[in-house]
Amino acid sequence: MNGLGGLNKSDNGVVIGCVQLQLPTVATPDDLKRQTARIVEMVGKARRNLSTMDLVVFPEYSLHGLSMDTNPAIMCRVDGPEVEAFRKACRDHRIWGCFSIMELNPGGMPYNTGLVIDDTGEIRLNYRKLHPWVPVEPWEPGDLGIPVIDGPKGAKLALIICHDGMFPEMARECAYKGAEIMLRTAGYTAPIRDSWRFTNQANAFCNLMVTANVCLCGSDGSFDSMGEGMIVNFDGTVLAHGTTGRVDEIITAEVRPDLVREARAGWGVENNIYQLGHRGYVAVQGGAQDCPYTFMQDMVAGRYRLPWEDEVKVVDGTSCGFPAPTRRYREDMPQAAE
Repeated sequence: MNGLGGLNKSDNGVVIGCVQLQLPTVATPDDLKRQTARIVEMVGKARRNLSTMDLVVFPEYSLHGLSMDTNPAIMCRVDGPEVEAFRKACRDHRIWGCFSIMELNPGGMPYNTGLVIDDTGEIRLNYRKLHPWVPVEPWEPGDLGIPVIDGPKGAKLALIICHDGMFPEMARECAYKGAEIMLRTAGYTAPIRDSWRFTNQANAFCNLMVTANVCLCGSDGSFDSMGEGMIVNFDGTVLAHGTTGRVDEIITAEVRPDLVREARAGWGVENNIYQLGHRGYVAVQGGAQDCPYTFMQDMVAGRYRLPWEDEVKVVDGTSCGFPAPTRRYREDMPQAAE
């Protein structure tokens, strides 16, 4: 069904390109400027590479690299020059793009932010990573929820970032809000390879949702990222997979949101996103629509606590060189825009 990677595009198809971008080293504003230009060049490559491509997806950390440097001099703003360059590239090449920035956050730690820009250069989706990869990442927990937008050809589109995808609740939230395609951008390194693969497939199958996923690729002299561009159909079948680790390769496939909609409406067996809220509908009219899950009830009530909570050893970033925080979430910070 992937139309030879999108070469043969159907009337209802959306062609996605996942860029296994070379892992950069960015330490100064000049480095940031050069890497911005590199990403802009790759938007052009994506368009030249495949004229049918609707959406090009860049990995998390594609602009900043994996140093975890929070120096304000290399942090970005959504209305800053780097994002403006990405907007222009999408407009010039008439292509949708997904990009990553580390966003300056006055009063707190920077946000790990993902943006989706349409083919006219307008920002259509702004997402802040909900689950930073603790204890390694210093980013402020996201505060914008998970937006779902009308993407290319009207497909319902969501974005999550890296570690987010290890929480099945994240993909479920995307699907519950209507997403037919979920993007997952990452900077993961090789030790995560197996869990990356099976979570990408599980996130798709458990929610009858296409997932398009990509990591950085290559080495910066310290870290080795794995590429692993991976586009998965709603039934868990892998449509395209970058297994060679070749840097700057663009992994492509055509996906069919119309068939996602058909499956969600027509499947009986394994229509899990529906059946979660309609337990046992063969026995009980409409199924049980209660919430039997203690963890959900406790989280909403603000009392989430594991039975082994007091035995957890790593509860801050000191093991990775970050000072223990003293500020509580949202304390002394401007509230998120509604």
